[in-house]
Amino acid sequence: MLKEVSFAAIATALILSVSAAVAQDDSTKTTVLFENVRVFDGTGSALGNPTNVLIKGNMIDAIGPDVTADGDATIIAGDGRTLMPGLSDCHWHTMQSSVTNIELLTRDHNYVAVAMVLGIERVLMQGITTIRDAGGNVFGIKAMIDEGRIPGPRILPSGAFLTQTSGHADFRFPNVLPRKEGRELIDPEILGYTATADGVDAVRRRARENFMKGATQLKVMAGGGVSSFADPLDVAQYSDEELRAAVEEADNWNTYVMVHTYTPKAIQHALDAGVRSIEHGQMMDEETARMIAEKDVWVCMQPFLDDQDRIPFKPGSFSEQKYNLLLGGVDNAYKLAKQYGIKIGFGTDFQNNPDLIDRQAAQIPKLTRWFKPAEVLRIATSGNQTLFKLSGPRHPYQKGPLGVVVEGAYADLLLVDGDPLADIDLIADPHKNFKIIMKDGVIYKNTLN
Repeated sequence: MLKEVSFAAIATALILSVSAAVAQDDSTKTTVLFENVRVFDGTGSALGNPTNVLIKGNMIDAIGPDVTADGDATIIAGDGRTLMPGLSDCHWHTMQSSVTNIELLTRDHNYVAVAMVLGIERVLMQGITTIRDAGGNVFGIKAMIDEGRIPGPRILPSGAFLTQTSGHADFRFPNVLPRKEGRELIDPEILGYTATADGVDAVRRRARENFMKGATQLKVMAGGGVSSFADPLDVAQYSDEELRAAVEEADNWNTYVMVHTYTPKAIQHALDAGVRSIEHGQMMDEETARMIAEKDVWVCMQPFLDDQDRIPFKPGSFSEQKYNLLLGGVDNAYKLAKQYGIKIGFGTDFQNNPDLIDRQAAQIPKLTRWFKPAEVLRIATSGNQTLFKLSGPRHPYQKGPLGVVVEGAYADLLLVDGDPLADIDLIADPHKNFKIIMKDGVIYKNTLN
């Protein structure tokens, strides 16, 4: 059993990430002027007329065709390209996306830490400038990103999953079941990856521990899941009292609870407890969709499709059977969400295959099966950021708005070679089409020259 968590490996990973950090050398928190760009502001349906956008420090200072900069500013010739907000992901797993599930449970914690550092840089290179981490120990990674020591997106961390015994985040094997009350922590709990909490008092304690570490919201497992070993997809998890205890603790901290649920039973159970964000929900029915809309609750859904981005599970395994079951509900869930005007966030939930990190942005165009391109881009920019504001004072980035291109907003920006409103598939290939990736006023990628 692990005795302590060391993140010394992060220092090693920093050396490996130096090449990406070099991009900051001539533009870190200085003045940058984008000339002759057409702006998608994150809220509209069309590009603006050619204009200039001035960045001072980490904020958008001025926008207009006559805006200029002082002589020492970095001038970027947009040549009519599109300037738009950085993208976001409302359901990302920094830990699980960086390693396989087996590696997460069996590898040394230093291995996992280094993998996380390398993986989170690749997220930023997808043009994803903000993520809401949906469970795991990412507090150290977030701190180093915010300090400018490693490249990566902004992170709103949930901390350890809260799960009941036999719940979706109880990753013990069945032969490890006998445990006395007041048992010692198991390795995933020591790593801060998951927290098994049975009973109201235990839920309150684990919730408070997450907030003590810096969680911006709580992640609670309220229904069966795919990757876990024991729980069927159809079950609801946690009692009414336990779920309400988590919601009350979050409310006391002026934030909210996001819950893992797929089925009508589990979703309605969570809605009755007062949760504000349903994670997944792909098996909802019409009654459940109506309830979600009436309670004005968000649904962070993923466009899981049987395609090249399928999450890998062993053929014929219990997990694959559950995955195939939820895939059958995806199309109907999005149609119901649109029919009832449910507030939809965009997330990916990638895990168990680090190669999929480079397909993160490519999930966004898939939403055009149900939404117009402008709607899709709003969901992945200003829409997600509106969801993130549910964290209230726990939100770590309070200086200005995110997900929009307006004066006074954070300078998280993408310069796109083309018009993504006319051709949203440009988003699917950020390596080719995102000429500049800026986050917090820092240029991390520039391939114009």
